[in-house]
Amino acid sequence: MPASSLRRAVLAVALINLGYAVIEFTVARIIGSVSLTADSIDFLEDAILNLLIFFAAAWSVQRRARIGHVLALVILVPAVATVVTAVVKILDPTRPETIPLTVTALGALLANLAAASILVRHRHRGGSLARAAWLSARNDALANVAVIGAALVALVWVSGWPDIVVGLGIGALNADAGVKVWRAASKERLEAKQAEA
Repeated sequence: MPASSLRRAVLAVALINLGYAVIEFTVARIIGSVSLTADSIDFLEDAILNLLIFFAAAWSVQRRARIGHVLALVILVPAVATVVTAVVKILDPTRPETIPLTVTALGALLANLAAASILVRHRHRGGSLARAAWLSARNDALANVAVIGAALVALVWVSGWPDIVVGLGIGALNADAGVKVWRAASKERLEAKQAEA
């Protein structure tokens, strides 16, 4: 798959993520949702990730492997931010408003499904960079389903705990994706060194 095709795909995904990051963060702050805050930070991280991939896709395999390691660390940023947000929310576990939470999570799910559909054909052929973009989009769609589930549970159980638990789950997904991208980048770097030898 040519680099130009991957670059067009990740640029489109970056714009989708940047736009929805603003929407989701605004709603999250208004209703006090940990899961939406975590997901909005993740949207911003995905926008940055895809912009980095846009530029790095034109580089050599060795340089792409190096940036793959950087991207693995970038993916971990939302996990740390989520833990901080969750700790604050645990001190006051009030339930966020369920209708705005559900509607915003549904919009996020649609945005992430669009991003995943753009990236799906690149996930096995674009190396660690494409894998990073694909894993982020896939994990975000899974996270949105979980946020919707938390909103439904909160309709019955008037508590902020479902939102907190889902927010922490989103952080765990990001941590797992970061490890996978790090491994893929390490493998690429090793293969590039062997090819040069």
